[in-house]
Amino acid sequence: MDIEGLKGKNTSQDVERQFTHGEGIVEQIQLKGLSLQGDMGRQMTKLETISASWVICDSWAGIAGTISLAIAQGGPVTLVYGPILILILVGCCALTLAELASVYPTAGGQYHWTSILAPKSMNRSLSYFCGMTNVFSWIAICTGIAIIPAQLIVGIALFYNPTYTPQAWHYFLIYQAINGLVLLYNITLLKRSLWIHDVAFFATLASFFVITITCVARSSANYQPSISVWGTFVNDSGWSSGGLAFLTGLVTPNYMYAGIDGALHLAEECKNASTVVPRALMSTLLIGFVSSFTFMVAMLYCTSDLDAVVSSATGVPIFEMWYQATRSGVAATVFVVLLCCAAVFALIGAQQTASRLTWSLARDHAIIGSKWLSEIHTMFEVPVWSLIFNFVIMFIIGCIYLGSSSAFNAFIGSGLVLQHISYAIPAALLMYRKRSEMWLPRDRSFRLPSVAGWSVNTITIAFAILVLIFYDFPTVLPVTGSNMNYTSAVLGVMAIFAGINWGIYARRKYNGPRLQSNGEEI
Repeated sequence: MDIEGLKGKNTSQDVERQFTHGEGIVEQIQLKGLSLQGDMGRQMTKLETISASWVICDSWAGIAGTISLAIAQGGPVTLVYGPILILILVGCCALTLAELASVYPTAGGQYHWTSILAPKSMNRSLSYFCGMTNVFSWIAICTGIAIIPAQLIVGIALFYNPTYTPQAWHYFLIYQAINGLVLLYNITLLKRSLWIHDVAFFATLASFFVITITCVARSSANYQPSISVWGTFVNDSGWSSGGLAFLTGLVTPNYMYAGIDGALHLAEECKNASTVVPRALMSTLLIGFVSSFTFMVAMLYCTSDLDAVVSSATGVPIFEMWYQATRSGVAATVFVVLLCCAAVFALIGAQQTASRLTWSLARDHAIIGSKWLSEIHTMFEVPVWSLIFNFVIMFIIGCIYLGSSSAFNAFIGSGLVLQHISYAIPAALLMYRKRSEMWLPRDRSFRLPSVAGWSVNTITIAFAILVLIFYDFPTVLPVTGSNMNYTSAVLGVMAIFAGINWGIYARRKYNGPRLQSNGEEI
């Protein structure tokens, strides 16, 4: 269902679609309750949508920035075979999302689909839970991206001045500065420079090629033996079970697809969304795997001392990898700067996407302050208050870094857990509806064979359960206050805030969209 015509200010409009199902009976199906508060216009082209989706994940950079965990949790085996496994698992999630997006391309994405597919008796509460899960996941993703430039900049300082002792507030100030500058750009300039996503897309891919080719060329006389790349399992985690270490280490390859649902939440800003959004998902999935897998295999062949990478004095393991590969501090520094730029580009797209999700929840009256959060600024044509709302939460989370970097990192890890929960809920409901043509019309632009559809939905749910269990485990044993995985505690705090918001406001105000047939809700 392409909702190209959804425009207007402060209006409630119905989305209509005709399709044939059953024994040739034509029924009129309407999506009711999609209340639009303002209009951002459909300005994003196909390339800009695909570019934005890619830039948010920027898969090779995502792995490069989180490589330290995987080296201790399986080493080369996790870094080589992890991306292959994640391609299959997240690929099933992306296929599930693509099918639904081809029918219901709205900024609400997963929580709108949950509202549509859930039984009438529980659609409000279940879709609210899915929506809050998704918005928290995006704030966590933005937080994880924003800290990367701070870590890289401090790492450069440590490389050239080993006597420098970084303090928590150094990271804090850089994090907040990057976050604030990107906020200003998203408010004042992004709508007038959507081509920035195209620039970022080609710039980050060019960076990938330059870095990979340079490292391979400079290390040509010192490649590591293939057995060390393809067959070495490292377990420095303290877990006696290698399988458990591998599963907890999947966080790194999984991070190459953090925010893969970004295109969903930009659906109401792009042209021909029902076709473009599924293509954006698939292109992000495939380009992400090819670049990440190639990058990691090349880096492992070019790295002579993994122990030095783990214990790098800069605190940036990929910096040490690049230094070993190129044998040049200048080259490694340039590569780190390119990675930093990639992170900033990703944060621009992530902030944009997160604000659209917050805006969508607000226009459905799901958040305290929805009156302001659902407004589109008349001059800037963006949801300014939603952008500021997310920024404030990110600012508060950043303050936690001053007290405990482990607690701060838990917010980052929670993003992946929440993200997969938000995928699993509509997948489960789609199976509950038996993938009926009432909810998945036959004439949709992206369609999987029945067996494939059932399979990917099942794997999406199973992977969410796996992530919820194993990503909460400590990554290192024995557990101390400084290395504890606080993800479960963070999830609990988020659940408390969501519960308070539901009890005070959303329980009375929130209503998600529903399907109606012949004037009656299905």
